Amino acid sequence: MTLTELQLTIRDALYVSLPGMHWVTAEISEINENYAGHCYLELIEKQPDEKNIRSRARAIIWSSRYRFLKSFFENTAGQPLRNGLKVLVKVKIEYHEIYGLSLIINDIDPAFTVGDMALKRQAIISRLMEEGVFEMNKELEFPLFPQRIAIISSRNAAGYTDFMNHIVKNGYGYVFYTALFDSAMQGQETEYGIINALDRIAAEISLFDLVVIIRGGGSQTDLSWFDNYNIAYHITQFPLPVITGIGHEKDLSVTDMVAHLPLKTPTAVADYIIDCVAQVDVRLNEMTTEIKNLSHTILEKNRNRIESAGLRLLPLTRIRLSGTRETLSGMIMDLTNNGKKYIYKAAMEQSSLGSKLRMAAKTYLAGKLSASERLSGDLRSLTNSSLKDKNNSIKTLENSLRILSPEKVLARGYTITSVNGKILRSGEELKENEMIDTLFSDGSIKSRVTQGLQKKK
Repeated sequence: MTLTELQLTIRDALYVSLPGMHWVTAEISEINENYAGHCYLELIEKQPDEKNIRSRARAIIWSSRYRFLKSFFENTAGQPLRNGLKVLVKVKIEYHEIYGLSLIINDIDPAFTVGDMALKRQAIISRLMEEGVFEMNKELEFPLFPQRIAIISSRNAAGYTDFMNHIVKNGYGYVFYTALFDSAMQGQETEYGIINALDRIAAEISLFDLVVIIRGGGSQTDLSWFDNYNIAYHITQFPLPVITGIGHEKDLSVTDMVAHLPLKTPTAVADYIIDCVAQVDVRLNEMTTEIKNLSHTILEKNRNRIESAGLRLLPLTRIRLSGTRETLSGMIMDLTNNGKKYIYKAAMEQSSLGSKLRMAAKTYLAGKLSASERLSGDLRSLTNSSLKDKNNSIKTLENSLRILSPEKVLARGYTITSVNGKILRSGEELKENEMIDTLFSDGSIKSRVTQGLQKKK
C-alpha cells in the first residue's frame, strides 16, 4: 500500500477503536493563539518525578469554541489557561495523513484545575510543616528601628512606586534607607527572581534590618506563582524578618503564610514600618522625660544630703579648733605665771639678805640673772615650739576634715550605692533584679542587679 493508504488505514482504525469524545487529564506544556483565534496547545504527562515527560500530544481548540471555553475557564478557575496547569479536557481524536495525530478539545473542567492547584498548595504547606520550618521566619525578633530595608519587587510595578512614595514622604520626616533587588513578580521567572534576590541580600546581610516582598494588585493567577515550595523554604531559612505585600485582599499565598508578617498591599507594608518607628520614637521620648525627671530628683536629694552633712561638720570643726586654742592659751598662761613667781621669789630672797650678803648676793644675783635669762629663753623657745606643734595639729585636723568630706571621697573614685534612698553597707542586702542607684563625683546612674553577691574565697 502507499503511504497515504497506510495513514488512512491508521485513521480509520483509530476512529473505529476510539469513537466519540474522551475525558483526558494532562498538563499544558505550551499554549499559543494564532491570528484566526484558534488555540494550539501541547499537552504532556510527566513521570512521578515531575521532571521527565512520559507522553506528549498536540491539541487544538477551534476559535468558535475557544472564545466560550476561555471565558468560562477564567471566570470559574480565576485564572487563564497557561503553561504548567493541569487540566481535564474533553477531546475528540483526529488523525490527518499530513499533520498526524491531534486532539480536538471540545470542553474543559475548571474544577479539576482548581482542585489540583489546591492539592499542590496543601502539599507544600504540609511539607514545610513536616520539615519544622514553617514558623521559623515568624520567630525572628523584629528590629526596633527598621530603617534599612531590602525590597524585592519589579522596578516597573505600581506597588513598588506606591511603597516608595509612602516611605519617602512619611508625615514624621523619618529617613529610611532602601535598596531594590529587581525581580519578576509573575510568570515562570518568579521563582528564580525571588530566590536570586534573597541570595544577593544574604550576601550583604549586615546592611539591612528586614526584607519586604511587594507587588501591585493582580488576579488569582498572579497569586499562584507565590504558592511555591522553593520560594517559601528560602524565606523560612532567611536570617532577617520578611514582610509581604503581594496585593491580595482575600487569599494568602504560601509565601505570605511563612513570612514574618503578611500584609495586604505595599502601602500597608510601608505604613506598618513607619508606625513601628513612630511607636519606638514616642517611647524613647517618654523614657527621656522619665530619666530627666529621675535625675533631677536624685541630684536634688543628694545635694540636700551633702549640704546637711556640711552644716553638721562646720560646728564640729569650730568646736575642735576652739578647744585647741583654749588649751594652748592655758598652757601659755601657766608658763607666764610660773616664770613671774620664780622671778619674784628670787627678788625677795635678794632683799632679805641685806647688806651682809651684798657681795655674795651680787655674785648670786649675777648667776641667777644669767639662769633667769636662760630660763626665759628656754620658756620662749618652748612656748614657740608648743604653739608651732599645736598649729600643725590644727592644720592636720583641718586637712583630715577636708579629705574626709563627701566631695573629696567621691572624687577619689569611691561611690555611694543605695536602694530606695537607703545607703548599702553590704552586698548581702541586695536581691537579683533589684534597681540600685550609684552616686559618682560627677553624677549618678541607675542599674539592675543581675547576679547576687559573690563572696570572697
